[in-house]
Amino acid sequence: MRSPRRCSRNGCPRQAVATLTYVYNESTAVVGPLAAFAEPHTYDLCEQHARSLTAPRGWDVVRHEGEFEPPPPTTDDLVALAEAVREAARPVAPRPPQDDHDPHHPHPQTPPTGRRGHLRVIPPNH
Repeated sequence: MRSPRRCSRNGCPRQAVATLTYVYNESTAVVGPLAAFAEPHTYDLCEQHARSLTAPRGWDVVRHEGEFEPPPPTTDDLVALAEAVREAARPVAPRPPQDDHDPHHPHPQTPPTGRRGHLRVIPPNH
């Protein structure tokens, strides 16, 4: 499963519970509940940083008034894990035997490597 999103503030190890979005044309910083997905121009914040955020001079801060709570686990996490396990369990087609004296295959003892999705299978050294 993927790990929980962390606060975007440098050095903060806490779990994110809020999302900060800047609305530049209105000079407003909006701090609301954690967005479903991390977006390129938003920032995830822990509760402490979400509550203590200040905006630049002349800007307004619109802050969620309720409690900030960590998001519940999603079924997407479980589906992704199940797919990874299913992909890793697929059998690899056997390779035809090679002739030890074949000049086109100078290293017949070299074990095969393969790819499975985004993972690369590397055989153990013999």
